[in-house]
Amino acid sequence: MEKVEIYDTTLRDGEQAPGCSLNEQEKVQVAKQLERLQVDVIEAGFPAASPEDFKAVKSISEIVKNSTVTGLARSMKSDIDAAWEALKQTESPRVHVFIATSPVHMTYKLRKKPEDVLEMAVQSVKYAHRFFPQVEFSCEDASRSDYAFLSNVISAAIDAGASVINLPDTVGYCTPQEYAAMFQYVSTHVPNIDRVRLSCHCHNDLGMATANTLAAVGAGVRQVECTMNGVGERAGNVALEEIGVALHIRKDIFNVRTQLKLDEIKKTSALVSRLMNSPIPGNKAIVGANAFAHEAGIHQDGVLKNPKTYEIISPSLIGLDSGRLVLGKHSGRHAFRKKAIEMGIHLTEEQVDQSFLAFKNLADRKKEISDRDIRSLFSRYEKTSVR
Repeated sequence: MEKVEIYDTTLRDGEQAPGCSLNEQEKVQVAKQLERLQVDVIEAGFPAASPEDFKAVKSISEIVKNSTVTGLARSMKSDIDAAWEALKQTESPRVHVFIATSPVHMTYKLRKKPEDVLEMAVQSVKYAHRFFPQVEFSCEDASRSDYAFLSNVISAAIDAGASVINLPDTVGYCTPQEYAAMFQYVSTHVPNIDRVRLSCHCHNDLGMATANTLAAVGAGVRQVECTMNGVGERAGNVALEEIGVALHIRKDIFNVRTQLKLDEIKKTSALVSRLMNSPIPGNKAIVGANAFAHEAGIHQDGVLKNPKTYEIISPSLIGLDSGRLVLGKHSGRHAFRKKAIEMGIHLTEEQVDQSFLAFKNLADRKKEISDRDIRSLFSRYEKTSVR
């Protein structure tokens, strides 16, 4: 199977989420855990953005040895110089240079004509290639760009020395079909496209970041840019854990592999959530508290008989010991009896019926049933329970 490289931008794009900024020490801590997760590339920050960011990128590049460390730079010599100073001591220095190519960005943000943007792209990549053996070039807002112009910029950037071309859905605008079609278009209209690796970078504004990313992989993209827990500006970026696990579980469809150490996902997720003060929603795919929790009686009965009935992902795959059976108003006798056994209480069928009825009455009144509540229901049987 072909390899898809995982490019983590938690420390750059993810940190741009309001309230999620990290200091140098915290960034280093996250980077070391991302290395344990075995991501291919860590985008450690934007060296020209601030002295603090520069120091963090430099520190990470000195400490991390098993993942490539890179930094972001606008198509400006000063940004590229800052990135070089921060990254030059790494074994394989890499920089990520970008410029916007959509009409709305060129007109209102850059205030540049398309031909000027093309020239800036070429000159910045050429300049970066003088220092960096690996230059990634991004066409910001690629998904809303004119595809003919986009192809011209890509071709010129490759000739100037780019080794990776990234086409981001910067504002989460695309549908999966549109995003895949963009990569298919450039693959057939850019004559030197075979000299680079194609990369995707999706935002989640319309809730399609994961679907768009997987569509891009299906269209031949072999680098995925993502963040842990999907943190990032506005509605966030595509979540690393969703892509990593989806490509693993559905390798029958995608026929690709990653080098991720998937059992480090839960640990990495928890660290990023804590340091960024960014709580994970309970129903968040893969890493949410309820991702492996079952309350409905039918589901609980099935999982107790065979976990594969309702768990397509083994909890141990991401570093969890097991899933959770949550007792609530939808729970059935099977899960209720198992909970009693876990508490060391072995009941007769008559005792199960009596206590289960009391449990159902309690569950109708309370949203959450604690272990203390359950033990209270079983208290009368603790001394007389059948062994």
